Amino acid sequence: MDVTALPAVNAILNATAAVLLTLGYILIRRGRIAQHRTVMLTAFATSVLFLVSYLVYHYHQVSYANVGLRRFAGQGPIRQVYFTILLTHTVLAAAVPVLAVITLSRGLSARYDRHRAIARWTLPIWLYVSVTGVIVYFMLYRLY
Repeated sequence: MDVTALPAVNAILNATAAVLLTLGYILIRRGRIAQHRTVMLTAFATSVLFLVSYLVYHYHQVSYANVGLRRFAGQGPIRQVYFTILLTHTVLAAAVPVLAVITLSRGLSARYDRHRAIARWTLPIWLYVSVTGVIVYFMLYRLY
C-alpha cells in the first residue's frame, strides 16, 4: 500500500476544514442557520476524514514500513518554533474531537444557548488545530 501522498492529503483536509470553519462562523454571524449547519457538518466530516487518513498513514509507517515518525530537519531557532507549534497543535488536537461532538450534538438537538457557550471555545481551538496542521506539514515535508 502506497501511503506517501497521505501527508499532503492530510494538509489539504486540514486547510479545507479551516476554510469551512471560517465560512460557518461567517454564516452564523449573518443569521444563515441552515447554511451554517450544512457547512459545519461538512467541516466535521472533513476532520473525520483527516483523522482516518492520519491514523492510516502513521499506522502504516510504524507497522509496515518500519520507518517510524518523520524527524524535523530544521536547525537553529526555527527548531524551537516548530516544536512550539507542534506541541500546542498536538495538545489541542486531542481536545477537538470531544469538543466538536459536544458542540454538534447541542446544535443539532436545538440546545442553542448551550451550543453557543461551547462553540465559543470549540471554534478557535478547532481552527487553530486545522491551521497549525497545515503549518506543521509544510515545515516537516516541504521546507526542511
